[in-house]
Amino acid sequence: MPNRLAHETSPYLLQHADNPVDWWPWSDAAFEEARRSGRPVLLSVGYSSCHWCHVMAHESFEDPATARYLNEHFVSVKVDREERPDVDAVYMEAVQAATGQGGWPMTVFLTPDAEPFYFGTYFPPAARHGMPSFRQVLDGVRQAWSERRDEVTEVAGKIVRDLAGREIGYETAQVPGEEELAQALLGLTREYDPQRGGFGGAPKFPPSMVIEFLLRHHARTGSEGALQMARDTCERMARGGIYDQLGGGFARYSVDRDWVVPHFEKMLYDNALLCRVYAHLWRATGSDLARRVALETADFMVRELRTTEGGFASALDADSDDGSGAHVEGAYYVWTLEQLRDVLGEDAHLAAHHFGVTEEGTFEHGQSVLQLPQDEGVFDAEKVASVKRRLLEARSSRPAPGRDDKVVAAWNGLAIAALAETGAYFDRPDLVEAAVGAADLLVRLHLDDHARLARTSRDGHAGANAGVLEDYGDVAEGFLALASVTGEGVWLEFAGLLLDHVLARFTDPESGALYDTAADAERLIRRPQDPTDNAVPSGWTAAAGALLSYAAHTGSEPHRTAAERALGVVKVLGPRAPRFVGWGLAVAEALLDGPREVAVVGPDPTDKATRILHRTALLGAAPGAVVAVGTTDSDEFPLLADRPLVDGEPTAYVCRNFTCDAPTTDPERLRTALSG
Repeated sequence: MPNRLAHETSPYLLQHADNPVDWWPWSDAAFEEARRSGRPVLLSVGYSSCHWCHVMAHESFEDPATARYLNEHFVSVKVDREERPDVDAVYMEAVQAATGQGGWPMTVFLTPDAEPFYFGTYFPPAARHGMPSFRQVLDGVRQAWSERRDEVTEVAGKIVRDLAGREIGYETAQVPGEEELAQALLGLTREYDPQRGGFGGAPKFPPSMVIEFLLRHHARTGSEGALQMARDTCERMARGGIYDQLGGGFARYSVDRDWVVPHFEKMLYDNALLCRVYAHLWRATGSDLARRVALETADFMVRELRTTEGGFASALDADSDDGSGAHVEGAYYVWTLEQLRDVLGEDAHLAAHHFGVTEEGTFEHGQSVLQLPQDEGVFDAEKVASVKRRLLEARSSRPAPGRDDKVVAAWNGLAIAALAETGAYFDRPDLVEAAVGAADLLVRLHLDDHARLARTSRDGHAGANAGVLEDYGDVAEGFLALASVTGEGVWLEFAGLLLDHVLARFTDPESGALYDTAADAERLIRRPQDPTDNAVPSGWTAAAGALLSYAAHTGSEPHRTAAERALGVVKVLGPRAPRFVGWGLAVAEALLDGPREVAVVGPDPTDKATRILHRTALLGAAPGAVVAVGTTDSDEFPLLADRPLVDGEPTAYVCRNFTCDAPTTDPERLRTALSG
């Protein structure tokens, strides 16, 4: 008999719809039931591609005895963190404050007033490695709730008060300047791994936002050290096991320092961010490797994550059927020498050397994750292409990982920006069309009549959860990139509607600080607010970047002022924790550079000379430059106003800080003007 989750749209919640646990979705009704019955709440937070979420579900939530105990003594609430990042954020902050660490599955026990009093992540079915069993935890919580309820509620109240005291004491500060950005670069240099690329030790995550900062800093200042850290990190990741050498696309992170063994889940946001990073690296260096990886990653997103409705699905699972009925992490991606021989015959030896497959294996049980340990020029290119094609065809016959096909607004915004720019750089109109399709879906399905965003949709139906700040910031960023690439001013208009909500509903009018949820959103135990990057740019800095670009396009002083006020936090955090405010530092680079405003006018945006100037403008390295293209009589972009042709020829205008260069019809002069 399915439980209440059977009526939800989240694939993660639907995975638990047949559990014997009497799950509730996050709702007022769940907490009303807790108050009515006098039971505490078990809050379990996870997401569909989370390996240990699946493990705990199989071990505990599918176990009839554990389910009976939960149903008798608790009101059990299941949350998809990707649908409700606000719920996840406030309770994850409590978990980290109490235990010093966090992660998923997140397991939190709450009073009927939603106040947390006991915390954890994964709990095994039997005590091991110093961890209590899940049943021991349940017994302990039940006993404390039954026998010392006043003490428990007092502790819960204190935790909530402590969390409230953690609100950012933000005061409007000056914007970050040269000194703060130089200190941030120095801090990154100290944490950089010169042998392996990346920052810090294992596990190693792709530092997408930091690389964007390094590329922009190089473009603006000429810093070769910044470029080297960006280039070498990108090369090590692209040659490692974290990158899918057959099908393209990146896994979530590497469990080791060398980028060899990934945690095999593939997330839309990682691939969108990294696609854009490699496209920008190619723009800066002309690297063939960067070009290949940008295009392969874009093709992966379109091929494997695009939904029927035109949006992009959230993730592919790490686990899949290994062919024997067992669900195993990485089963879809790893190879043994014997498997290479079965598929390739005499070419198996070449494949083993090319991809670093060994008898002992680089993963588990003699299996290897494919890498590129040798320079690509060592082997015959046609032979390698044939080997890759045959291996990919053989892999396609394996049971595929599950796909979480909900469409998350913010992550689709990141994908729109990446696909639009990659398509424009490499003359791939199909990628631009895919970006337009996703943007159309967001407008059609996620935006209501008041331009308020829904966080998610699935199968053509919008979800009930309101968009958070990162949704507004990242979707506006995607729309602004699309406006620059397509020359269609409607995307600039939609970005403006979203950013008006940022100003009105997410911004503290006194300080300029930003909140992750709107002023009229559901009230939680505290209003979440975090300016630091996680796996994606923080909502705070994503909004700051979009506000700055929109102001450059339109000349809007309120949007420019809001961006500058928001960047005050980067002045404080950049020198102290540059790895965790990378996108904020990248936006600060754009601010210091202007950003530059480029208007390209022609008799017809589709004629050859206009298209050459337009592409030259898009390829300009100046940090955060905005581009408008159209005819002299176009009213779609404010930047095009009063911009005549020169001698009847398509013409480009470059301005910044209220000063304009002389207009030019020469692509080389335009390239020089945008060279950073």
